[in-house]
Amino acid sequence: MIFKNDPASIQSFLEDTSNIRTGATPGVYFPENAADIAGLLKEAAHLQRRYTIAGNGTGTTGGRIPDGSYVISMQNLRSIGEIRELTPTEALITVEAGALLEDIQKKTQHTGWLYPPDPTETLCFIGSTIANNSSGSRSFKYGPTRNHIRRILAVLPEGDILNLTRGEIVADRNGMFHLDLPVAGQVTFSRPDYPMPATSKHNAGYYSREGMDLVDLFIGSEGTLGVIIEADLILIREPEKFFSCMIFFQDIDDLFRFVAAIKQPEAIVSPRVVELFDENSLLFLQKQYPNIPHDVKGAIFIEQETTRNDEDHHLEAWLELMERHRALSDASWVALDRKAQQELTAFRHALPILVNEWLSKQQESKISTDMAVPDSVFRELFDFYTETCRKNGFAYIIFGHIGNAHVHLNILPRNRDEFMHAKKLYLDFVDKVLKLGGTLSAEHGIGKLKAEYLVRMYGEKGIQEMATIKKSLDPFLVLNIGNLIPVSYLKTANH
Repeated sequence: MIFKNDPASIQSFLEDTSNIRTGATPGVYFPENAADIAGLLKEAAHLQRRYTIAGNGTGTTGGRIPDGSYVISMQNLRSIGEIRELTPTEALITVEAGALLEDIQKKTQHTGWLYPPDPTETLCFIGSTIANNSSGSRSFKYGPTRNHIRRILAVLPEGDILNLTRGEIVADRNGMFHLDLPVAGQVTFSRPDYPMPATSKHNAGYYSREGMDLVDLFIGSEGTLGVIIEADLILIREPEKFFSCMIFFQDIDDLFRFVAAIKQPEAIVSPRVVELFDENSLLFLQKQYPNIPHDVKGAIFIEQETTRNDEDHHLEAWLELMERHRALSDASWVALDRKAQQELTAFRHALPILVNEWLSKQQESKISTDMAVPDSVFRELFDFYTETCRKNGFAYIIFGHIGNAHVHLNILPRNRDEFMHAKKLYLDFVDKVLKLGGTLSAEHGIGKLKAEYLVRMYGEKGIQEMATIKKSLDPFLVLNIGNLIPVSYLKTANH
């Protein structure tokens, strides 16, 4: 196992995309297997060491940035196994935590299988996506990472190696988990007692439900309960075909009625992706894509899976829905072949690039949200976002996963005063979302950046419950301290 502590080697581990600039570490370990990591953690308490687990730096909440702890980099654990077909429609593939999502997707699709989760950043490590319960545009149909994990291999904070398949350890009728571990001994703890928000996407705090599987406690725990080393991913058959559409609207109410129709149980269409681009997003993109229709109030991007036999039927169903809701059918874009679909994908991904270019000229960071609410109140949140931004004169865009009532508001400050004002207003957005029964984070997680906000969501009692679980598995507070749970709550929690 390699250890590096020279400034040139460790600098990249002090940053991710969160803009946190306070990272510090005495050095970085590069383990090559579970035994290497178990050895480090077994000695951690004796050596009075703490460790931060590092993914590939694509996170947005500072989760991998060390606050003086040592770093364990997962980059050398990148094996991707062979696909094992279970049934004609389901298969498994075993991957190590440092394997790139992009490489996994390429291997599975090459053999006619699909790993459904699709975070925008495909250079992330698969282990990080599991620790963060990542999702993406296809979550409208397939749900988050949690739905596609059969088994995990994790090293626990005292050095135990836990090989855990779904169904092996579940919470008992009292919500208790019971483990008998070689190093830590008997460990007993309760699942959190707080309710989950009624949203279709949620990634804020430890998962909890009656009779839950222990696998699901680790998924989304952001590396605070153990180091995920390996996992069995569930694959499905790659769809025979799909087509994409960018559908433009001149009236925002028509757009919302269109989305509501898509989400009805009796809907005549069945997309896997439903995403929003608001008016300001399209104005940003118009500079690079002048063929965007003028005077539009928004657009919906969809992907529809098809076969050779039913493609025309699906196209006719979408056209009928578009005309019924007064979409600009003639001006909308349809991508039927791979080349056109790649062009539409490039269009979708151009927005954050253009925003970052604009911000680089302003010398200020954006203020962005990652919150979701129940479907029934999403329009209220959208209107609150837009009215607040307009009232305060902000430059802003709203885009993202409207199918899951989860969009990203990006406020784009033009000066320091606007940045500080927007930062204060962020708490108003948080309070509004929580009042509507939503979640503080739908996909990007909490990390260090939002840990203090989590108290607003679960209250002190809920955070104490999380801290108690953390200290039951990590009594010496070795792993990812500062992530998810505010440090002050770890000092007072029992275990």
